[in-house]
Amino acid sequence: MMRSHRCGDLRGDHAGETVELCGWVNSRRDHGGVTFIDLRDRAGLVQVVFSPGVAAEAHDVAQTLRAEFCIRVTGVVQTRREGTVNPRISTGEIEVAAEAVEVFSEAETPPFPIDGHQDTEESLRLRYRYLDLRRNHMQDNLDLRHGIVGAIRRFYDAHGFVEIETPMMTRSTPEGARDYLVPSRVHPGKFFALPQSPQLFKQLFMVAGLDRYYQIVKCFRDEDLRADRQPEFTQLDVEMSFVGVEDVLDLTEEMFKSVWAEVLDVSLPDFMRLTYDESMRRFGVDKPDVRFGMELADLGTVFAATEARVFRSALDSGGAVNSIAVPGGGRLTRKELDGLVEEAKQLGAGGLVWAAVTPDGLKSPMDKFLSDEERTGLVGASSAREGDLILIVADGRVGVVHKVLGALRNRMGERFGLIPELERSDPGAWKFVWITDFPWFEYNEEEARWDPIHHPFTGVVEETLQYLESDPARVVSKAYDITLNGWELASGSIRIHDRVMQERVFSALGITPEEAEERFGFLLRAFRYGPPPHGGIAPGIDRIVALAAGESNIREVIAFPKTQSVFDPLTGAPAAVDEAQLELLHLKSTAPPEK
Repeated sequence: MMRSHRCGDLRGDHAGETVELCGWVNSRRDHGGVTFIDLRDRAGLVQVVFSPGVAAEAHDVAQTLRAEFCIRVTGVVQTRREGTVNPRISTGEIEVAAEAVEVFSEAETPPFPIDGHQDTEESLRLRYRYLDLRRNHMQDNLDLRHGIVGAIRRFYDAHGFVEIETPMMTRSTPEGARDYLVPSRVHPGKFFALPQSPQLFKQLFMVAGLDRYYQIVKCFRDEDLRADRQPEFTQLDVEMSFVGVEDVLDLTEEMFKSVWAEVLDVSLPDFMRLTYDESMRRFGVDKPDVRFGMELADLGTVFAATEARVFRSALDSGGAVNSIAVPGGGRLTRKELDGLVEEAKQLGAGGLVWAAVTPDGLKSPMDKFLSDEERTGLVGASSAREGDLILIVADGRVGVVHKVLGALRNRMGERFGLIPELERSDPGAWKFVWITDFPWFEYNEEEARWDPIHHPFTGVVEETLQYLESDPARVVSKAYDITLNGWELASGSIRIHDRVMQERVFSALGITPEEAEERFGFLLRAFRYGPPPHGGIAPGIDRIVALAAGESNIREVIAFPKTQSVFDPLTGAPAAVDEAQLELLHLKSTAPPEK
């Protein structure tokens, strides 16, 4: 090894030892003929002192050093003089008196400070990601990722699971998002697809009798990006035989508690459980952030006999009138309130009614349309207090009411500082919530068909099977999600394991027997040979680590992520390829030439 110790590992009990250190120059300071270098490696910083009276040649070299030069230093560890100890770093009580220095490589001035004291535009950080990853913050995030993944593996290994790899190139079986396709050179006109998940393969593992499987696996989805999405992402994939919903929930909850205890030293309380209907009714979303209140209130009783046309119309058409009360929101200006109305419209509402609770009563554009009884009922049902702002959405479609108020609730929670700052050591800071009893189907208005909310292999609650063909909206699935602080961490389900039942579900989705055989024939054939009851779950590793690190974007915990426009500034991918490569793959580009 070129070094005897890592920079950040030195302590007072190393005093008197001769050490060899390798790393990067973090900073250089000259004081009265003596040169000080802060030398950095992955373990941390240590101060190196170059004195002309101790090692003249090394001191001369030190005068040429600049930030990010990569060097090796040989020297003696010594205790710092009283008054010069630096309590801000772990090596602050010692320094290294340099005897020799070797420059491995020089460095140009970095495009941004490596010490992380200044904000840098993300596109620049990603273009020079190898420099961005030198920052302590980014290395801490990747260390945390390593620790979480290791703890997950240890948990499942201890519970009798086997880790098995599944193919990265398979056939296209769309599961909701677009596939990334890989053209075949040896099979002209045919394509592999990169997996959106190992769903069908892990079910085949259960048919094969492997009983308990897991994998830390890369998945790919060609979809629009958000703060919690990337085109390639990493998930923990888990499947078990001879289990029901409670078995999967209990073991997964135990896993999260084990990981948080091992990595963050936090003892998590039992997770909250909500049905899908309860989550939508109370929070307007199926991934609720329960760190703050502001729950939706049903105003159907309050306005049961109302003369207000907007409320009357919604209720008469089978819809809903709901509200949220924003603590302190009564101070918003009319311009800001008009902005909220526009936000609601952009979210899909026809409009938004607001009412401020003042010392003199309600103040609202709807005042003249409401009776005294309705005003009192509105304040009471909304649990509003003086100074609060009540936001009301009415629509003939209950789903629209929930969607709009759910989104406004989250935005108002952030805008008014209702979401507490993350204190990682506080068990109460981590609000895990199980969401169960999802509807199996959702209606696709654009294509006039029923789609699965999760995927077409999701089991059906037996009591609702009778509605599969006659009333799909009433069918309940054996699906479940786990959320944390408003982020969806994982989806899972007990799967269909009966061939006839699977074919029946395909039919309900409008998939003909011929299409089913073409797309999923290998699974249906496997179901002829005694498949066991089975189920699983697939938590997203990137989201887990981002939340554990207190980050708001998963790009901060991925070594080489893509931008929001699905572009890699570091390598310039995606990029055009030459005609010869396309010809080998039996392809021809119709894209306009690059300027």
